[in-house]
Amino acid sequence: MQRRPFLLSAFGGTLALPAWAQSARNIRLIVPFTPGGSTDILARALAPKLAVAMGQNVIVENKPGAGGSLGAGEAAKAEPDGNTLLMGHIGTLAVNPAIYPKLAYDPLKSFVPVAWVARVPNVLVVPAASPAKTFKQFIDLARAQPGRLSFSSGGNGSAAHITFEYLKLRAKIFALHIPYRGTAPSVTDLIAGQVDATFTGAPAVLPHVRSGRLRALAVSSPQRIAALPDVPTVAESGYPGFEADQWYGVVAPSGTPAAVVARLNAEINKALALPEVAQQLAVEGAVPTPTTPQAFGQLIASEIPRWAEVVKAGNVRAD
Repeated sequence: MQRRPFLLSAFGGTLALPAWAQSARNIRLIVPFTPGGSTDILARALAPKLAVAMGQNVIVENKPGAGGSLGAGEAAKAEPDGNTLLMGHIGTLAVNPAIYPKLAYDPLKSFVPVAWVARVPNVLVVPAASPAKTFKQFIDLARAQPGRLSFSSGGNGSAAHITFEYLKLRAKIFALHIPYRGTAPSVTDLIAGQVDATFTGAPAVLPHVRSGRLRALAVSSPQRIAALPDVPTVAESGYPGFEADQWYGVVAPSGTPAAVVARLNAEINKALALPEVAQQLAVEGAVPTPTTPQAFGQLIASEIPRWAEVVKAGNVRAD
């Protein structure tokens, strides 16, 4: 378990704070994945700003396992007092219910949405030596030889796996899934030509696209992304409405007081507007998405059935 406390700025003794904000307890921000990934990076970008705003230490705790389900389950069972939060993402809050039959939490019943933090576009990439120079050529190759092309991901049920399954469903193609234990090794083997493609988060592949070792064919977002202005979206390449970005947001245990949720939402949105936080997110290919808890809750509720359909169509199973 990784713990990193963030020191607070000094608050005057006369400053009036609500009782729940004056607690001597630390705020635990649980990241249900290993350190170094996008979920962890986003949590650590927010934590020091939230610590100053709330008047409490904010400790990021990495609790990986079962596709994020272990950490999410622990957060769901915590005291609903605002001192335990979860940095959730598309996998833990939308995909896992369709993959894990005995999930220890319900994304809609076990948590109250606090803040939608960011979205991260996925990028479809192939090795530099691939005969596919464009998205259309890649789809044509996959159709011409069903099952010959392979794609890598960070594991069964990972965001990269689900995104490619969605592409298969929409484009009516078949490609062989090669799961790895993490995004890094899946990209390494892609560069080496051991697999034919991956459709994963921009942060993992942008450096290799810039170096020329990988070729970007399309992005999953509704609009082109600033980091790859010449790379088309899947939607504009013949599949209107295609959208499969990864998204991240903070939730709290169900029963957390509305006043606590409102305060946390306001402070997280303020942090997302800070230039230094926006820059940290931009490096990760992340787009800040400040909004209301209600809007974030609507996103989660709408994504669960959408990805359940993809999981079923692709016969996706947990490791």
